[in-house]
Amino acid sequence: MALRITEIFYSLQGEASRVGLPTVFVRLTGCPLRCTWCDTTYSFSGGEMMEIADILAVVAAHPAHQVCVTGGEPLAQKECLPLLTALCDAGYDVSLETSGAFDIAPVDPRVSCIMDLKAPDSGEAAKNLWANLAHLKPRDEIKIVIASREDYEWAREVVHAHGLDARCPVLLSPAQGSVEPAALAGWILEDGLPVRFQLQLHKLLWGNIQGK
Repeated sequence: MALRITEIFYSLQGEASRVGLPTVFVRLTGCPLRCTWCDTTYSFSGGEMMEIADILAVVAAHPAHQVCVTGGEPLAQKECLPLLTALCDAGYDVSLETSGAFDIAPVDPRVSCIMDLKAPDSGEAAKNLWANLAHLKPRDEIKIVIASREDYEWAREVVHAHGLDARCPVLLSPAQGSVEPAALAGWILEDGLPVRFQLQLHKLLWGNIQGK
């Protein structure tokens, strides 16, 4: 059983509640979405076919308990599901970064889903699969990238309308080059919005470079 892999690398987790933890990243190739602010367009094509056993061997060569399966959009490859289960079976603490456009119900319940909701300025808000909200677990997380004041107001309405903060943690991030981080932080504080502000640690440390 093989998957197309863009890269496997060892770094610090840059986002969500695991921020700062040494992590092995397994980046799957391919994504049907084209978000305006995407910073991993190199993962849209190419890659190398790898068997699950070979992926696990590469992961095991690194000294980390955390594994993050990311993309692209990992769930666009059906073999992602058995990969996630195999990583859990191997004893790793596994997280999945997914766009929110694919059904997360079949994902192994031991996996923590870090699921996007796409705000309007992403250009892909119509792809949000709202039925996924019912499948979120308390240790999953929702991430919304904010590229404008309008995106923020959309996110604020969605948080309240769907009671997102009662389902799992909600993370708001500024789109690099579109919104000043201090501006987004100020909006959150002004509204007392029950979300977590986050910056991407890996970009602060190393910039937006592949394999970090």
